[in-house]
Amino acid sequence: MKNSLIILCTFLLFSWNSFAGTDEPRVKVEPPCWWTGLGTDTLQLIVYGDDIASAEVSLKSDQMTIMEVHKAENPDYLFLDLKIFPGAKAGKYPLIFKKGRERIQVDYELLIRANQTDLYQGLNSSDAIYLLMPDRFANGSPANDNQEGMLENANRENPNGRHGGDIEGIRQHLGYMADMGFTALWINPVIENNRPAYSYHGYGITDFYQTDSRYGTNEEYRQLAQEAHDKGLKLIMDMVFNHCDTTQYTVADPPFADWVNQWETFTRSNFRGEVKADPYAANSDITRMSRGWFDTFMADLNQDNPFLMTYLIQNSIWWIEYLGLDAIRMDTYAYPEKGGMAKWAATIKRLYPNFTILGEVWLQKTAHTAYWQAREDNFDGYNSHIPVVTDFPLHYAVYQGLNENEGWTEGLRRMYYVLSEDFLYDDPMNLVVFPDNHDVSRYYTLVKENLDHYKLGLAFLLTVPRIPQIYYGTEILMTGEEHTGHGYIRQDFPGGWEGDTINAFTGEGLAADQLEAQAYLKKLLNWRRTNPVVQQGQFRHFIPENNTYVYFRYTDTGSLMVILNASDKLQTLQMERFREGWGGYSEGKDILTGKTHTLTTELTVPAKTPLILELKK
Repeated sequence: MKNSLIILCTFLLFSWNSFAGTDEPRVKVEPPCWWTGLGTDTLQLIVYGDDIASAEVSLKSDQMTIMEVHKAENPDYLFLDLKIFPGAKAGKYPLIFKKGRERIQVDYELLIRANQTDLYQGLNSSDAIYLLMPDRFANGSPANDNQEGMLENANRENPNGRHGGDIEGIRQHLGYMADMGFTALWINPVIENNRPAYSYHGYGITDFYQTDSRYGTNEEYRQLAQEAHDKGLKLIMDMVFNHCDTTQYTVADPPFADWVNQWETFTRSNFRGEVKADPYAANSDITRMSRGWFDTFMADLNQDNPFLMTYLIQNSIWWIEYLGLDAIRMDTYAYPEKGGMAKWAATIKRLYPNFTILGEVWLQKTAHTAYWQAREDNFDGYNSHIPVVTDFPLHYAVYQGLNENEGWTEGLRRMYYVLSEDFLYDDPMNLVVFPDNHDVSRYYTLVKENLDHYKLGLAFLLTVPRIPQIYYGTEILMTGEEHTGHGYIRQDFPGGWEGDTINAFTGEGLAADQLEAQAYLKKLLNWRRTNPVVQQGQFRHFIPENNTYVYFRYTDTGSLMVILNASDKLQTLQMERFREGWGGYSEGKDILTGKTHTLTTELTVPAKTPLILELKK
């Protein structure tokens, strides 16, 4: 762990005697520090200050040297290419900016990497992810709710305002997540979003290197990572490189005219990611998808600018090292210029072979989704280098199938058909599947608040060959419709605020059906966490009949039989049809009820019921 590492890195923002005639001009240097022994010996610093381009630059160090100084179109920027020598020692090394008699010294710091053997574990199909929105999960430190210099204060009465959840609140409840059976934690962005409104969600970044002070500090974020690892929870950092807030300094005062994608008048993205994989797509449609803005206050970054991509790549490396991350979830992965993002992903995978990049690919169809998973044989030669992507097609199939009667492609056959398309993926087990998340309607709402359907869907999602992700509150049947406003699908988790009369962490005040749902998911997750067959086993399924779906997970040493009866009637299965799955086994123990079923000629399954049978000889 990194418990013994003291991070000395501070954010390099210095004042000096005026270059440009102002009383106290400032110089900003990013990344704020770096590490030796990263597997790459080059580093590009971005330096921002009044007329900094007119300064002479030198570096007093025998551990690294300036290879090249790049002047931008904007004289307030310099880009410095540094070479770090093999075996470089940790320390602070003077970086000198001089103009005539005026000079400033920046002591740039190199750090030694901590023991990395138990970090950067990555994700795999043995994991189960808990997704939470930090502002809405738990307020562990009310003192930081409102901060001097931050434009938006807390207001729990406003569904789209800040509610005060923070890093300390998450830290205090890591035990809850581990006890539930989760193995990984994905937190929506906690990086600074200093906006006057709608700042709680985290996707309008104003400082790529700074934790939002209303959530805590960088050091508190790092402590959270350490304690999560101590409890067996991998940490996934949510990043967004497609866009950032218009007030972020490189956007408000860009170094190059093409740093941000510009239009004569405001042009929003068409949000049609399918065009990126469409061999017949019009160039204008592709351009609008890639270069259109996400929102009026979210500037669209141009990943074709090589200096921008270096800035973003180094930002990822910095956070991986600082926090000891296991994975990055990259927001809106299909939106940016795909060449630049592929370079980013390839660089991260080269430096961290076991690390996972999870790309959000919000697309409707399997073929379009599969295009974005790392592969060498796409029709256009494109390789995203992203090993894990989101499985939205299966998400849609689950709740739609549960809500309808069986038809040729309806009912549980929807799920069957999506899984039958797994041949399109390079590795189907590297897909993240989910009942809901922070951008869609709540799962319990999607299944029309039917507890039987809720259970059937979760039994399916936690037993198919995927990496499951559960959104905070799903375990206690939280509801909300996306079209009413995102604030209503991101409500406060009960028990996270002082004075809450309901506490989901302890169960106090929860209704009977909420307690039942929470206990059901906890049993499934904890069983899944220790069962290698459901984690890694091969998959074989049978076409659903009578809205009953039967499939098997199996390895050389074990087998599971899963039966989902979504019909309104008890179903009697003729077991001979499924013999290729259970042949050689005589009985199966249901992990949900503990009941043992004898495997003979027939097996009865009650209406609206899942059976998950561990087969025994």
